[in-house]
Amino acid sequence: MLKVNFYESVNDKFLKFAVIVSKHNEKWVFCKHKERSTYECPGGHREENELIFDTAKRELWEETGAVKYHLEPVCVYSVEGDGEKSFGMLYFSDIIEFGKLPPLEIEKVELFDELPTKWTYPLIQPFLVKQVEKLRDVK
Repeated sequence: MLKVNFYESVNDKFLKFAVIVSKHNEKWVFCKHKERSTYECPGGHREENELIFDTAKRELWEETGAVKYHLEPVCVYSVEGDGEKSFGMLYFSDIIEFGKLPPLEIEKVELFDELPTKWTYPLIQPFLVKQVEKLRDVK
């Protein structure tokens, strides 16, 4: 069983991921990976020597094609399971303009009035979205 926890901060060296809960014109923005039939928030691994904010910007572009947006940190989160704990930074983005989706791992980006029911990470990402809704008054 996985457990998701939230923190105000943690030492930067522990942050391995950035996840960006996003909206565009009041609709939720989710990605569909080429190898999956489920939906996920944009996000991914931090590269070596990369600032976590830069990770968020890069992943947002790579996974949605967003070229104009407002991006703000929400909080640190951790995922704990099987005796392991990993930390990430949670962001919220209001995407203003999309460019062309880069030809990487994402097949398509979809906009939803309501949150999707087919999550890629159902034990993690719904909790991240709820935290954004709670701390940023996003609905």
